[in-house]
Amino acid sequence: MQKIISLRLLPSEAASETAIKDWVAKTEGINVETITGFTITKRSIDARSRNPLINLQLKAYINEPFTEREVLSFHFPDVRNVRHSAIIIGGGPAGIFAALQLIEKGIKPIILERGKDVRARRRDLAKLNKEGEINPESNYCYGEGGAGTYSDGKLYTRSNKRGSIDRVLNLFVHFGADENILYEAHPHIGTNKLPGIITAMRMQIIAAGGEFVFEKKVTDLIINEQRITGVKTADGNTFEAHAVILATGHSARDIYELLYSKKILLEAKPFALGVRVEHPQSLIDSIQYHCSVRNPYLPPASYSWVEQVNEKGVFSFCMCPGGIIAPAATSPGELVVNGWSPSKRNNPFANSGIVVATDMIDYSAYKKYGTLAGMFFQRAVEIKAFNAGGGKFVAPAQRLTDFIQNKVSNDLPDCSYLPGIRSAALGEVLPGFVHKRLQTAFLAYGKKMKGYITNEALVVATESRTSSPVRIPRNKETMQHPQIKNLYPCGEGAGYAGGIVSAAMDGEKVALQIAAALKTV
Repeated sequence: MQKIISLRLLPSEAASETAIKDWVAKTEGINVETITGFTITKRSIDARSRNPLINLQLKAYINEPFTEREVLSFHFPDVRNVRHSAIIIGGGPAGIFAALQLIEKGIKPIILERGKDVRARRRDLAKLNKEGEINPESNYCYGEGGAGTYSDGKLYTRSNKRGSIDRVLNLFVHFGADENILYEAHPHIGTNKLPGIITAMRMQIIAAGGEFVFEKKVTDLIINEQRITGVKTADGNTFEAHAVILATGHSARDIYELLYSKKILLEAKPFALGVRVEHPQSLIDSIQYHCSVRNPYLPPASYSWVEQVNEKGVFSFCMCPGGIIAPAATSPGELVVNGWSPSKRNNPFANSGIVVATDMIDYSAYKKYGTLAGMFFQRAVEIKAFNAGGGKFVAPAQRLTDFIQNKVSNDLPDCSYLPGIRSAALGEVLPGFVHKRLQTAFLAYGKKMKGYITNEALVVATESRTSSPVRIPRNKETMQHPQIKNLYPCGEGAGYAGGIVSAAMDGEKVALQIAAALKTV
């Protein structure tokens, strides 16, 4: 017999196979020897009480042979000599998962990635962190795997309606991720492990006959009679295909400018802008777990919050327990910060974006740029942050209490941000409506999360790439651009996703639409 059972256990019990079997036997009133095994189907932490508990849902095998967890299998046929092909601009999660889906449907994908492969990309990141020198084509945003490869690998999303989360997670497992991502409430791979998984995906695409070409920056679209037939790259090459997927990520401003210059329909899209806040991880643990020292069976604690301040949302974004703040700019003279965590989340700091929602009214001073107004507003804030840091991607920062009180910090605590930090008045860096709302929201949240507001915490500017400030419209049914046939906007850069999983699902969804359309050709 197989039975689904729910348990609430102490962290130490949830980590012990013997203890779990004992509790199953006690719950079901059976002899423990009759339990041949179990698989966990869901796991989450309930830290609301002073003694955190682990919620487990599991499938127990009773008086029958135990079978290992069923993981989806995938078949990728050879597409070298198939009739149809599709160009994918961008090798992030949307582009990679679109490519894998296209292969399954018998279509050859050609991925054109402006950046480098994960191994070569790592050297450029080291130079950025250690020397303050950026490669505009190879950085935390551009390169194999996109922004997610070196910025955490969090795999949770609320966007199940866009596709199959289970399929995406199973694909990650197929290519080397730990099976625990299939049942954790907040699955996480880690920046140290994700590059190897992305490499395995690329090798599969190539083995099946697809193409994955690096350092191929697309500079023009070939459009005839409102139909796209191919693209041109910076090195003078031309690529042609039956469909083109735009999966360039939320930082590819040159693509937005290209589309704008060709009078291809775009839409302004709201986004959020703010700061990164870093605390000692031990402090977050003590607040969230109600303890002086974290239980070794509990993971580093996280938090999530949202406040409404003067009719605008202020919220945490991409919280990274045991993490590191990273320089996420894509151009010289602009400063952007993001966060990531390794798989063990064992760094001494916790950081999170704390951001304020923006809209067209907030950047009306840039209305001369039309639908690109938000992008130019975003860029202007990043330039201010770079200048306030003094160059070489040193970030302007304040202690949290000083930030709230409008005081320039006399000194700054240790920080995980490798290029370094510099004391500055962030009220002179951030737009006034952002700065004031952040101050109000911090005070409100500090009353709910006692100990959060402290001079041990650091505010680092600026977190500005939460999502794209531009949407590339598409038809809801066909997923093609309403103006250009066979052009498929996709993922975060097109305004249809907000993270690795939602971007991957959007890539798969677009690929399925292409497969359906090409069958009619």
